[in-house]
Amino acid sequence: MEIKYEYTFGLPSNVVWKYIKDEKVLRNSLPGCKSFMETSKDVYQAQLEVNMGPFQDLFSLEIRLNEKKSSSLIHLQVKGTGNIGEIVGNADLFINDIQRTTKLNCTAEAQVTGALALAGQRVIEGGANKGLESFFQTLEKEIKRKLYMQRRAGN
Repeated sequence: MEIKYEYTFGLPSNVVWKYIKDEKVLRNSLPGCKSFMETSKDVYQAQLEVNMGPFQDLFSLEIRLNEKKSSSLIHLQVKGTGNIGEIVGNADLFINDIQRTTKLNCTAEAQVTGALALAGQRVIEGGANKGLESFFQTLEKEIKRKLYMQRRAGN
């Protein structure tokens, strides 16, 4: 299954780049996140509650971030297991600065197994797009909140 998604942040790209890899910002931005921690450099373990159509499950994920080009491209590898199936995927996040905003293009490929695969591509793609939209909207709010808190603290 291939997924393409685009989001525009109302923030400059250097700010988005800095915080898109911040453990606390990511934890607070992931929909249904129950736990999220860095286990080694750029490798994270997470537990996410997934609600997609008739399916509800707790997935254990391993997420690997690989910078390809400083400040413009991140490659993600994700492996996850839940009671209803497994997911293995890769995603490329392209970050472009456009007049004090940041345009992010996400291209992802994922393979799902088990009952999750039986849900059908439409349900999975719809759930993935909804999850990405929620993630990036919340990520932008978290970044702005963190910037506000830093300004208040005088950092």
